[in-house]
Amino acid sequence: MSATSCVLSEEQFLCCICLDVFTDPVTIPCGHNFCKNCITQHWNVNSARCQCPMCKKHFRARPKLHVNTFISEMAADFKQSARKTGGDGSEIQVAKPGEIPCDICTGTKLKAKKSCLTCFASYCIIHLDPHQTSDRLKTHLLTDPVDNMEGRVCAKHRKPLELFCKTDQTCVCSHCTVTEHVSHNIVSVKVEYEGKKAELEQTEANIQQMIQERQLRCQRIKQLKIHSKEDAETEIANGVRIFTVLMQTAERDLNELIEMIEERQKRTEEEADRYITELDQEVSELMKRHAEVQQLSRTEDHLHLLQNFTGTSTALHTGNWTGVSICPPSYEGTVTEAVAKLEETLSREKEQLLHEARLRRVQHYTVDVILDPHTANPWLNLSDDEKQVGCAEVRRDLPDNKERFSLYNNVLAQQSFSSGRFYYEVQVTGKTDWTLGVAKESVNRKGIIPLSPVNGYWAVGLRNGNEYLSLTSPVVSLSLNFRPQRVGVFVSYEEGLVSFYDVDEAIHIYSFTDCCFTEKLFPFFSPGLNHGGVNSAPLIILPVNHAY
Repeated sequence: MSATSCVLSEEQFLCCICLDVFTDPVTIPCGHNFCKNCITQHWNVNSARCQCPMCKKHFRARPKLHVNTFISEMAADFKQSARKTGGDGSEIQVAKPGEIPCDICTGTKLKAKKSCLTCFASYCIIHLDPHQTSDRLKTHLLTDPVDNMEGRVCAKHRKPLELFCKTDQTCVCSHCTVTEHVSHNIVSVKVEYEGKKAELEQTEANIQQMIQERQLRCQRIKQLKIHSKEDAETEIANGVRIFTVLMQTAERDLNELIEMIEERQKRTEEEADRYITELDQEVSELMKRHAEVQQLSRTEDHLHLLQNFTGTSTALHTGNWTGVSICPPSYEGTVTEAVAKLEETLSREKEQLLHEARLRRVQHYTVDVILDPHTANPWLNLSDDEKQVGCAEVRRDLPDNKERFSLYNNVLAQQSFSSGRFYYEVQVTGKTDWTLGVAKESVNRKGIIPLSPVNGYWAVGLRNGNEYLSLTSPVVSLSLNFRPQRVGVFVSYEEGLVSFYDVDEAIHIYSFTDCCFTEKLFPFFSPGLNHGGVNSAPLIILPVNHAY
């Protein structure tokens, strides 16, 4: 039986009254088949005339109805097969809550496959078949299942809402155009749909752009949040280090002050002790002579006094202590001078430590930069490791691809950055002309365009051996106390910051602030012209030494 049902089509098992697969099929005398309940109700309603609904044959008496077991079994087998797949091979699904059900199904409602805007009804896969096979029903307008079919009918005229009144901004039927909406601006629903759809697409595009802008801003804020945490941790570490050094310096100077005062006091005590010792010795000798003189002066022996008088009257050899005194050392101003000296030392060390801390902070974001030979001007020579670039005396024969700089002696790095922070260092020793910085991806690489932020360059440079410049608009001269030998370049994309440092002296050279970056940034290098060998030294990308 299963094999038979696979060959037979669904319409062979449909009752023409309920348009559903037979339930208790019966065969009337003319040979046509119907559901027993359907034909019974049909004859009950039309009791005056007992005829076949299909061929219209009249019967004198109502035929007795008996279930056709053969057709019943085939219909049951077909129903079982149809529960798995529809006539077009689609899976049959029972309508779930929230899904649009078939309006024709009795009992269990199947999920609607299509809705007919002509019949104002929704059909499952099984009951959709007449709309796909009947020539008359094929002209109906089918759409994906829609809810509330009543909402697609004019409540007043019971006609399809197939027109749109632009004057009142509402959907109308054909009768409405000659009554309430006469002389109004009327267009078809399709025309208005296309217009509104275009507006929605534009709105969608605008919203999508707003979403992207806010997602980008959110991403940047998240990045800044990360940077803020990193900066706080680095600043705490730098603060601890700087204060430790300053406290050690203050403690060292305090110890030196104490040592100096104690040394003065020690020298004073030693001098006093020496005087005291000498005076004690003289006092001892004087007391001895005093005893001798006293004894001789009390004698009654004239001869004895005269014989010993010469020895006792001899002058004593004692020191002259008239101008000798001990003055305690004066410490007035000692602490004041020490504090002033300490302040000067601390100020000098603090300044140096702050410079070193700033450099240490940006060196945390070191990246490995390699030159891109596809962007190098033909006058430039790149080393095999693509870490050095200098100007040659002979122009190389290279293809003029779109990435290559054709007029300026420029070259970009292979790495690009569109978020976050990055830092790299370049040796400029022995050069009289150089330019360093970053450039955006879209810079003009063929024309004569000044290097400035307006044209997508954020750079500093050296000209004529001693003129340091910030390539702003207009160019700004930089007054430097030292000739940088090693230049550090730091970029914070989200903050719009590009900073340059003299690495050896740990000094900040210049910063571009409040920049608005919207595309990729590339590290940018220009070793300048050769100038007959005077400026032949290359720019060298160096590994960063985190000594600070």
